[in-house]
Amino acid sequence: MNLLFLFELIGTIAFALSGAMTAINRKMDIFGVCILAMTTAIGGGVLRDIVLGVVPPTAFVNPVYALTAIGTAVILFLHATRVIIDRTRYIYDHVLLIMDSIGLGVFTVIGVQTALSVTSESNIFLTLFVGVLTGVGGGVIRDILAGRTPDILIRYVYATASLCGAIVCLMLWNVLGSEAAMSIGAVFITILRILAAKYKWDLPHADNI
Repeated sequence: MNLLFLFELIGTIAFALSGAMTAINRKMDIFGVCILAMTTAIGGGVLRDIVLGVVPPTAFVNPVYALTAIGTAVILFLHATRVIIDRTRYIYDHVLLIMDSIGLGVFTVIGVQTALSVTSESNIFLTLFVGVLTGVGGGVIRDILAGRTPDILIRYVYATASLCGAIVCLMLWNVLGSEAAMSIGAVFITILRILAAKYKWDLPHADNI
């Protein structure tokens, strides 16, 4: 199995868990749980493809990620699964954080790679925008569907970590090559996100200024 594909699956499962748990906390039915899980997992990639004019979006051409997200949601919806999670909440939260951070890193650099493959390398703004959109877009859709202000707008060093990693990836692209740049960028994002969660790093809020 390709290592990048494995990381993509890890990220897909992590984002699907996040979406499914949000739906469960909002008392949605199993259809709603599956929809939020799927949109969280593949939403960023779909938005990326729409911005870049890649139609139909890759997620619909190759449904493995959408099906993985739906399968994850169904498993999480089971009462027995939620009982196990409640009993091991501390471990679950830490594992989810690591998986989510890996997913953020992987999807961000894939967004950078996709942008560079279909646009001019000189369009730095578009490349960075697409990278971050791929990483955080699904979470924004999740929060909108759940009827709440997107988390990335009010808390967390999350989109910031994605942006910093996208910049690192882009800076190294022509220096070290695509594979090394993507690897370093993804690792950078993963580590920054985990450290931010551990030490509760946050951006300044309007009420603190």
